[in-house]
Amino acid sequence: MYLNTLKPALGSKPAAKRVGRGIGSGLGKTCGRGHKGQRARAGGFHKLGFEGGQSPLQRRLPKFGFTTIKSLSFQVLRIDVLNKIKDHVIDVQVLKDARLVPEQTKEVKFIATGQLERSVTIKKDIKLTKGAKALVVAVGGSVEA
Repeated sequence: MYLNTLKPALGSKPAAKRVGRGIGSGLGKTCGRGHKGQRARAGGFHKLGFEGGQSPLQRRLPKFGFTTIKSLSFQVLRIDVLNKIKDHVIDVQVLKDARLVPEQTKEVKFIATGQLERSVTIKKDIKLTKGAKALVVAVGGSVEA
């Protein structure tokens, strides 16, 4: 195989349409543009995404990439993240200081995923699932009501 013998695969490069070459070509006279109208004229184009005055798709759909503060105010954490914290009394501020939840967080709920390896006291501003509460009590910890 040599560079001068390389050719594209058969049928992969169709011949370009030759417009304006007589009635027998099928693309004579109006050259496939039809009669009259904006698209039949030279320079008759519109901006990308224009839908004839209808509100375009990029304006109808909501924007992405923004997280509201409201969604950051509630966080769900696995119970095994408490193994990383050195404090024995756990509240929302302790979790913020350990950078486990964002600063805007107001409520935290623990779910029973993973194993708790030490006893901790959970303050009443933190919510727990039944399973998470059982795990805390099982290792000798307590949950304030």
